[in-house]
Amino acid sequence: MAPEPDSKRSKTGDSPAYELVYWPGLPGRGEFVRLLFEEAQVAYTDTAQDRSPDKTVELVMSHMTGDADAAGKTNPPMFAPPALVHGDKVVSQTPNIMQYLAPRLGLLPKDDEDAAWKLNQVVLTLLDGFVAELHDTHHPIAVGLAYEEQKPEAKKRAANFVDERLPKFLGWAQRVLDSSSSGAGPWLQCGQFTYADLVLFQCVHGTSFAFPKRMAELRRSGKYDKVFALYEAVGQRPNVKAYMESDRRQEYGNGIWRYYAEFEE
Repeated sequence: MAPEPDSKRSKTGDSPAYELVYWPGLPGRGEFVRLLFEEAQVAYTDTAQDRSPDKTVELVMSHMTGDADAAGKTNPPMFAPPALVHGDKVVSQTPNIMQYLAPRLGLLPKDDEDAAWKLNQVVLTLLDGFVAELHDTHHPIAVGLAYEEQKPEAKKRAANFVDERLPKFLGWAQRVLDSSSSGAGPWLQCGQFTYADLVLFQCVHGTSFAFPKRMAELRRSGKYDKVFALYEAVGQRPNVKAYMESDRRQEYGNGIWRYYAEFEE
């Protein structure tokens, strides 16, 4: 059984505070972590919101170079944000952070001892398709080059993504929801709402911003009805809905999910 969520335990003052360390000015990979906190209604510090952009970048870089005081001597060096600071722990890598948080926030299915690895498997695949591969549509040659320096290659990569890879990943998510492991209702695992559902929600939301025409076409096809039904169900959860309508939700920009009209010409 999943442990009692920190949202309940924190009232006693026993639980250390959570701090999300991420770049300012864009949702990015940090958005997955924010959604977990917002759904669970757990207090957290978001460096992207609570500091000036310059101070936030300075803090992020200090974690990447190992100079941050919170890094401690027992935590492995961080390669890139997001990072979660929780007491004397510094946890990096988005799926690793979510796997760390999910049992603490009550976002794993109850009475399933295999839930953690099953959901991590789902989440890793979602992040492969809707984050890593989508990111490579606008940076197909090198991350260090600007989009404008690789536009012809980016357009080819984007065409392949929307024609082949995007339907493939949506089709896989539909198969997960069709499988017996999904259980009853709209959710991905055991008929219970989990952090993986928040991940799929953000993946669909971000991809719909980046490729609105193609996502609308795929939705109208009817082949992925359960995927979009889950997306709608998560979006209507009170805490998620309130967050999405708040000023804490940052707008998309030049991050992972970005819109280029030429990709859909």
